[in-house]
Amino acid sequence: MLALGLAVAAFAALLDQISKMAVLNYFGESGCGNHLVPVTGFFDFVLTCNRGISFGFFNQPGQPALGFWIFSVFAAVVVLVLVVWLYRVRSVFLAVAIGLIIGGAIGNVVDRLRLGGVIDFLYFHVGAWYWPAFNLADSAICLGVAAMLLDGLLLRRAAPQAKGREDLSR
Repeated sequence: MLALGLAVAAFAALLDQISKMAVLNYFGESGCGNHLVPVTGFFDFVLTCNRGISFGFFNQPGQPALGFWIFSVFAAVVVLVLVVWLYRVRSVFLAVAIGLIIGGAIGNVVDRLRLGGVIDFLYFHVGAWYWPAFNLADSAICLGVAAMLLDGLLLRRAAPQAKGREDLSR
């Protein structure tokens, strides 16, 4: 399952980076910028740079260095832990889920290393309620976590029960 999970991770990271390059090209930017193009009554195509963590938490434009190192190192540690977990996984579904999380994390770390922050470009809203801008890496992470929860809550099989009067204390 390791190969499958790593292939999914590579695909998710590659798709994320291609989408971000397309966004930067569309807006004529080589890095972080601020642009907004209304598309529908509930969706805007934007270019924004998140130097914080998910959904803009701790996004401090005046202090990018601290967040850069903290969040980059944290993401690298999470990726390493997930790769070790992926090595032990025997379920295709769980391997894909972990691969999505790894790929999303790598996609966002590449942005931090290359641009000093994460490019976000999908911006949904309903009336006066706005969801924070996000990207394909964030989507991969959310889908991976949702799949892991689904696997843990609904798809796990019961452990086989011992037959007879076997001593299970050993």
